[in-house]
Amino acid sequence: MKLVCFDDYRLGVQNGEGVVDITHLVTDVPEAWKPLRMIRLIEEFDALKGQIEQAAQSGPALPLDSVRLLAPLPRPGKVMAAPSNYMRHVREMVAEDSPLAKIGLFLKASSAVTGPSQPIVLPYADRRTDHESELVMVIGKRASKVSAEEALDYVFGYTCGLDITVRGDEDRSQRKSFDSFSPLGPCIVTADEIPDPQTLEINLWVNDDHRQHAFTKDMREDCRNIIERMSAVMTMEPGDVIFTGTPEGVGPLAPGDTVRINIEKVGEMAVAVVPSYA
Repeated sequence: MKLVCFDDYRLGVQNGEGVVDITHLVTDVPEAWKPLRMIRLIEEFDALKGQIEQAAQSGPALPLDSVRLLAPLPRPGKVMAAPSNYMRHVREMVAEDSPLAKIGLFLKASSAVTGPSQPIVLPYADRRTDHESELVMVIGKRASKVSAEEALDYVFGYTCGLDITVRGDEDRSQRKSFDSFSPLGPCIVTADEIPDPQTLEINLWVNDDHRQHAFTKDMREDCRNIIERMSAVMTMEPGDVIFTGTPEGVGPLAPGDTVRINIEKVGEMAVAVVPSYA
């Protein structure tokens, strides 16, 4: 099942090349809190699953190209991330080979999250800003001190993510938390469609330049271990997201570029790049 958020924070389920509006199934979210509708749907998914499946099969569908796709989770409670999780990326960055257990995980501002229809905004003309393509896990239920063996039971689904990064000496979280620096999309694919997240192919292009190509099996810490490490530190809630690290091929972005990420079984998202400076 592929779930999307579109237009004025409406909820949808993809049906081929169309989107069926299922916003009416989430009735207890005040209008002022509509960016949180998807989180509520995740919380109530077990009870709503049958109705969503029926809507996908029989409901009237809007053409995908007629709607404005937002991030499937416009305001996740937490945006967590695993750094240096592909060895070849560590080598290309000429970075110290420090395992995740030593360097730890980090947080990004949830206000950095945007969707396919919103551009990446470069904050500086004189500093390098890079793309990083990543598989992103969406948490489905409260998780605290979860073992690796049971970790995937807490995953609601997966989406594509771009971890945009200004290079420099500031703390990692600051350089990765500018507005628009965490594009997510185009949808959340529910976990039942991806029983093993370590078997996926990742590709990224900037314009026609094929810059990143890897497989999630090459992660240094797999999705299960990332969840175990995260949940040992902080309680994760439904709708929290985890960026799982970028493979090699990271490179700079420039105004006018289009970044396109494709993750096998998850989807494809293209995002424009614009400057915030004159």
